[in-house]
Formats: sequence, structure tokens, C-alpha cells
Amino acid sequence: MLALTKKTSYGILAMSYLASQPVDRVLSARQIAQECHVPLSLLMNAMKVLAGVGYVESVRGPRGGYRLARRPEDVNLADLVATLEGPVRQAQCLSDPANQHECTQVEMSRCPVVDPVHRVHRRLNDFLRKVTLAELAEGHTDASLVEAAPQTAALPGGASGEK
Repeated sequence: MLALTKKTSYGILAMSYLASQPVDRVLSARQIAQECHVPLSLLMNAMKVLAGVGYVESVRGPRGGYRLARRPEDVNLADLVATLEGPVRQAQCLSDPANQHECTQVEMSRCPVVDPVHRVHRRLNDFLRKVTLAELAEGHTDASLVEAAPQTAALPGGASGEK
């Protein structure tokens, strides 16, 4: 239901890795890429975005690199995804490409799929808001959150919603 770009996945991996390090430790993008087994160029793109909005601090100089700018407990997965991915889009309605027909407000009010899709979107967003960077850095999420997740949802860091 939620597909993330590589940039978002790599950014979340990097943030999780930084959160698992001592608070004052500065790591280069190259070190993070090697430790997280991700391509340096895509990681640098994600780190630039994360630094631009204040999730990480960019330290210049020969021993420069990145470190977290916020406490891991204060960063949730929903905000990270929105920062790296942009707003999470809901499924688009079917349209007739032959005449560029788009769903109207009246048609949407009669659509049997709209309400369930919106409910799933809200639940997914609520779940992602409960998962903190601190939990990802620990390598697991709170069992109560995982139990509340859809049974097939995969979480960053290797945890899954399967029981």
C-alpha cells in the first residue's frame, strides 16, 4: 500500500544509523553509505534534504559529516517519509483516458471505495506517527504498534507486521 522511493528508504536507514551512534559522533556520508550498504550518490541526496529541514546537522571540514540535529524520540516515521517523499498520496480514482474524464464530487460521493481508502490512509498515517526514530535505531518497534499494523506491512529496520 505504501511504496517508498530509494531516496526515502536510504534516508530512513541513515537516520536510524545516526540515531544508534553516540550523540556527538559525526559521520561522513561515505561512512554512512558503507555501513548501511547504500549508494553514496542517493544517500547524499537524502542527507541534503534532511539537513535542509533540520533533521541532521551538516558539519564542514576534514572531520566533517553528519549528526542528528533532533532527539530520536522526537522524530517520527510519518514526518520523515513526508520530508523525503512529499505528501503520501492516496490511490487515484479510475478515469477514462479516452475522454480525460475525472471523477466529480458527485461521483466520488457514490463511490464504494473512497471511504475505505481514506480510512486505510488515516490508519497508516496514525501508525507511522507512533513509530519513532529511537525505536528504529533499537532495531525493533513496540510490540503493541506492530500488532496494530496491517499483517503484511513491512517496517524499515527489518521489523514486520507479521506475528
